Amino acid sequence: MKTPIVSIIVAMSANRGIGRNNDLMWHLPEDMKFFKDKTFGHPVIMGRKNYESIPEKYRPFKNRLNIVISSQANYNAPDCILVQNLSDALIAAKQNEENEVFVIGGGQVYREALELGVVDRMYITEVDAVFSDAEVFFPAFLENQWEKKTLSIKEKDEKHQYAFVVYEYNKKV
Repeated sequence: MKTPIVSIIVAMSANRGIGRNNDLMWHLPEDMKFFKDKTFGHPVIMGRKNYESIPEKYRPFKNRLNIVISSQANYNAPDCILVQNLSDALIAAKQNEENEVFVIGGGQVYREALELGVVDRMYITEVDAVFSDAEVFFPAFLENQWEKKTLSIKEKDEKHQYAFVVYEYNKKV
């Protein structure tokens, strides 16, 4: 069994906020398209709360193996694989012979993935705004352990109320 790249994909505000009231704090169509294009055809790993935050008409994400982490053994996530921890989620994703697996949130799952040291790559959209009412945050990480490159820059416009930059971070060997 080949070992896939484990990637995090996240959008965060300037103060690392990623959510409020179990929802995003912005609507950025180009970033949503980036998320869809990047994860398309790959397993996505998410926590239960993150799964519940996805509008019902979009879940499970189409053309992706959806893996939901929940401590509730009888949790109902139709057409998803239900596991109880991140390690089991990674095992389930790797059985698919994929070249890349995406951890898509939320905050607790991101934190655990970084603490376990299983992340090889991160796609981080930095939204040019501060949300003082954010309730969930992306964890801090040591940037000097990562090679950072800019993938795209989007200015504020009629469809995007905030400017943002998409970065790719690859773990230094």
